[in-house]
Order: sequence, then C-alpha cells, then structure tokens
Amino acid sequence: MIDIFEKIIELRKDMTKAVLCTVVSSKGSTPRKAGSKMVVAENENIFGTIGGGVLETKVIEKALEMMNTSLPQIVSYDLTKDLNMACGGSVEVYFESVSKQYKLYIFGAGHIAKALVRLMASLDYNIYVIDDRDNIFNDWDSDLNNSHISKIVSPYKNFLDEHPSDINTFIVIVTYEHSSDKEILRHYIKQDFAYIGMIGSKRKVEETKKLFISDNFATGEELEKVDMPIGLDIKAEGPEEIAISIAAKLILEKNKLAINPD
Repeated sequence: MIDIFEKIIELRKDMTKAVLCTVVSSKGSTPRKAGSKMVVAENENIFGTIGGGVLETKVIEKALEMMNTSLPQIVSYDLTKDLNMACGGSVEVYFESVSKQYKLYIFGAGHIAKALVRLMASLDYNIYVIDDRDNIFNDWDSDLNNSHISKIVSPYKNFLDEHPSDINTFIVIVTYEHSSDKEILRHYIKQDFAYIGMIGSKRKVEETKKLFISDNFATGEELEKVDMPIGLDIKAEGPEEIAISIAAKLILEKNKLAINPD
C-alpha cells in the first residue's frame, strides 16, 4: 500500500512538481469518502486514488492544470449533473501543490550567503549557491547539506549561460566583486524573474544605475524592478542581520506572488 506522505517526500527530493488531491467532503453515494487522497505528478504518474472513474479523470486533469501554481483550490463536483455518473452524490476536492515551486539563486558564498541559506533552507525554495572561488564551501556546516541546497563552484558566466530565470526565480547578488555583481545583474535584468536584488551602498547603486542607462544595458523602468540596496531597510549591521533583511524581502515577494500569480 502506498504511503502518500512518503511519496510526497520522495517527489520533493527529486524536485518533481506534484499536486495533492484530497476529498474534503462528500454527500450521498460517492466512490470514496472524505479523507481520500491522490497525488498527481507532472509526468502524469498517479499515486493513491479518490475512487477511479470519471471523477478521478477530471481531478487528474485539474491537478495537471494547477501544476505551476502555488495557490490551493477547492473544486466541487456533482457526480450526476457535472459528470453524468450514476452515483448521485457530490464531493469537494482540495488541490494543493506539494512541490518546491521556487528557485533561489544566490551569487556569492560569503558570510551573508551562508547566513541567508540557513534562514531559507526550510522554506519553499530550491536553493543554488554559486561562487567562482575554489574551496569556498569547505567551512559550511553540515546542517547546510540537504537535497534542496546546491553548492556550485563555477565561473559565473558558465552558470549564467546554463541557468535562465523565470517568473518563479528569486535572484540574490552578493558576490565579493562589484564587477561580478554587475555582470550577473546585466544578464538577468532582461529576463523574467520573481525577484532580483543586489547588495551595495547607495553610491554603488547610483553608479550602477547610471552605467546601465548610459550603456543601454537597461532602462530606468527595468532598474526600478531591482531591489538595491538589497533587503528590507531594518538598519541591518553585520552578515546575520543583513541576511535577515534579505530573507524577509524574499518571503514578502514570494507571498505577493502567491496572492497575485499573474
């Protein structure tokens, strides 16, 4: 017998998108009663059942439609009127994503990045930390090792060329060189993203804006979408407090995205 929750853990480890479908109420004659669960994976593999037949087919179709949203939804089905089934009952099915929907790219693996990863590790992100320095991850603690944290030593350009961003991508730029920060920002500013932020003083930010506009790297409107200096303004001091300000901003933007997915 399939353990649905173990299967969900497995799918999350494999970074496979999936939707959990749960019968939350039933009236009259129905294939299964409240509490019945089924997981629909993006490759159309199905685990568990809510009773089979036309109802299950419709629920699978709905789950596949919801594969790229983080918003849960309840859908009511009248088995006779809606599905032309002989049962005569009705059910409500609760659909919820069980995937890590978001990617978090953190460029730079210094003290701020390490503190930020520790804060974000248990949240709804697949985390990629990228740095071009050999041995930079040697002093990272064992609690920062899990299947959702990828530590990558690579020239930044190589990663940029192979990893485009999309509307579910959050980008944090905290490298040790201004030139690298600007290279990364220039690459992603023309792409889709959920959030992009760059560390720097107010002077560095103003110089970056002037450079990008004068060299036609970006428009003023595009630069307004960049969070720089990065993070919420909480007068942060030191790597840990700066990481908290960035984490708070990431959570704020993620929750905005969940409320307004379009």
